[in-house]
Amino acid sequence: MARVAQVLIAVGAAGVLAIWWQGTAGVSSAEDWITGAGRITGLLAGYTAPVLLLLMARIPLLEREVGADRLARWHAGGGRWLVGLVAAHVLTITWGYALTDGRGLVGEGVRLVFHYPEMIKAALATLIMFGTGAVSARVARRRMSYELWNYLHLATYLAVALGFGHQLADGADLGGGPERAVWYALYLGTAALLGWYRLAVPSWRDRRHRMRVAEVRAEGPGVVSLFVTGERLDRLGSEAGQFFRLQFQTPGLRWTANPYSISAPPHPHFLRFTVKDLGGHSAAVARLEPGTRLRAEGPYGAFTAGRRREHKVLLLGAGVGITPLRALFETLPGDLTLVQRARRPQDILFRGELATVATARGAQVHELLGTRAQIGDLGAALRGLVPDLAAHEVYLCGPPAFAGEAVRGLRAAGVRRSRIHCESFEL
Repeated sequence: MARVAQVLIAVGAAGVLAIWWQGTAGVSSAEDWITGAGRITGLLAGYTAPVLLLLMARIPLLEREVGADRLARWHAGGGRWLVGLVAAHVLTITWGYALTDGRGLVGEGVRLVFHYPEMIKAALATLIMFGTGAVSARVARRRMSYELWNYLHLATYLAVALGFGHQLADGADLGGGPERAVWYALYLGTAALLGWYRLAVPSWRDRRHRMRVAEVRAEGPGVVSLFVTGERLDRLGSEAGQFFRLQFQTPGLRWTANPYSISAPPHPHFLRFTVKDLGGHSAAVARLEPGTRLRAEGPYGAFTAGRRREHKVLLLGAGVGITPLRALFETLPGDLTLVQRARRPQDILFRGELATVATARGAQVHELLGTRAQIGDLGAALRGLVPDLAAHEVYLCGPPAFAGEAVRGLRAAGVRRSRIHCESFEL
């Protein structure tokens, strides 16, 4: 399904280029070449923006078959391309028009903004896009909380809306009836899917399931398990390995929905989420009172038993990444080995539960303790714990640095890339 989605996106981009080709009579001068580059980059930017929103629209088919973590990576990579396309469009279209009109670059830019229809809104959209790109850069992202980053990132919706009118009013390639109809369908269809899956469906599920916090239980240093009850929870269709975006109806948490994985197999009468103090939202979860209402968007993610193809399976986790693996350890078919990476013994989560499940299933549990210097090469350490490592399929979850190191170690040990399933918490 992931490959199909990529092909469809590429076909759409090719169609956009076809629109430009059909609307271009000829290119003979320098200003024609530069203006043509501005038109191409503008069209591609206009196409990329709704595609990126669709990737984050929580469409069940994409979430289930492609996976939320992969969609997030595509969205992040596509966002960098979008900022680059917008920058190239602004520069080349202004430069091309300046050469055609015999004006300076700055003077032509001022004329375009204040004399062309919809251009003031387009300029605001460009500034928002550049600002969002700046706060989404890896260095900036690490310096702010998830909640703040999420609020700032939502500004892209405003940027896309502000830029839409400019594309139709000033885009020479979208003047025809069929091209304009395609553009309207793309943007209005995206808006409809966002409204349905991001607003209407969560609201309907909230009224149907009426979820509440039943208990908050300490699990370890800075880690708590949240038990949630509700009505008809078996109708949610959730699976071990999936996650929900939880929005608690209490002051300070009401306007943010953060992703939390199920840390136990779904039960008809309750769901368990395990949360580590990684920011303001997760820290506040530990202080929630029983009875607090919450909205749960989901279930999302393809980090489930549906990905398993081999009989031997390694579940490899670190930090709060152990939470989806804990649920999978109890339900995933096959010959299972679970390895939990931690710096200190007190950082190990679910030790008693994992031991009980391992005994019942005849599975193996290992703890990989120590600093990076103490453990050394992670791949070698894993080969010591799991001698036939190359024959295993791997479910991997943990912080980005650990996940990257683990993938390199697994590949060096002979595990095929297609057998490594990774759930990322980076976005």
